[in-house]
Amino acid sequence: MRRRTPVSPFNLAFLDIMFCGFGAVVLLVLIINANVLRDRRKVHADRRAEVHRLEMEVTADEEQLKKLRNSVRETDEKIEETRSRSREVQAVISRTRQELADLRDQTLAAREHINALQADLKALDTEHRRLGAEKKAELEQGRKVRRFEGEGNRQYLTGLKLGGNRVLLLVDASASMLAETIVNVIRRRNLDETTRRNSPKWQRTVRTVEWLVANLDPASSLRIYTFNTIPTALQPPKMTGWVPAADPAALHQMIGQLKQTVPGGGTSLENALALARTLLPRPDNVILITDGLPTQGAKKPFRATVSPDKRIKLFERAVKLLPKGIPVNTILFPME
Repeated sequence: MRRRTPVSPFNLAFLDIMFCGFGAVVLLVLIINANVLRDRRKVHADRRAEVHRLEMEVTADEEQLKKLRNSVRETDEKIEETRSRSREVQAVISRTRQELADLRDQTLAAREHINALQADLKALDTEHRRLGAEKKAELEQGRKVRRFEGEGNRQYLTGLKLGGNRVLLLVDASASMLAETIVNVIRRRNLDETTRRNSPKWQRTVRTVEWLVANLDPASSLRIYTFNTIPTALQPPKMTGWVPAADPAALHQMIGQLKQTVPGGGTSLENALALARTLLPRPDNVILITDGLPTQGAKKPFRATVSPDKRIKLFERAVKLLPKGIPVNTILFPME
């Protein structure tokens, strides 16, 4: 029979102690775990609150970012609009500067025109005084003259043969009839028609024609042509051919047409004198009013300038076109 091992009281007490210790450790672990869980929940709650706060901040920042982007877009649009306005302002400034430059040029041209008019006025005043002195001297010497009065002015011509039954009056209406110097001719030919028509030299030409017409033989007849490069007839309406000198209404209409003529262009004496061959019946007296030799023949020359020798040849060629036996009386106006 197996021998029973005797039970030691010491061993049981040791196991009790060990189990109590393990129980205490388990209880401690449970207590600690409970505290840890509580702290973890608290930490999780804090983290959730922090996350919620951060999400709100992100949402606010996104809204702010959106506002900033809209603000940047509006700023860009304003900048582009400002640039566009700046370009428009620069264009306006450029136009204004150009207009200012044009106004300065016009002012300068106006000043030059005024100076030219003052010079012409001075020359006209000098000519008026000279004519007045000559008129006074002629009256004092008792010389016989033929007089024409028109609009308060008087003009005298002597030594001119006004005979003939059919008088052809050729009036030079080229640009040189605007003034007595080349410089003033160039200035005046670029002015308006009224100013050119009122040039002192041309007005003296018109008054000369008036005097000639007024002193024709009442039994004679008349035809008036102005000419530059081509001749132009001054003809009363509904009338053709030679105009009776005794018809004051017709003569008044012809003089009115002459007053509306604006001098300009070159001088073709060849085309003017060629009229004597075409008129039927032919004239028996030609009165030529001009201020110098012609500048072209029947056609416009290729060159812009004509030499003095060439002008003499043009004159000689024009004279050859006159029919034989027709006298020509020339009134030569001054020219530089």
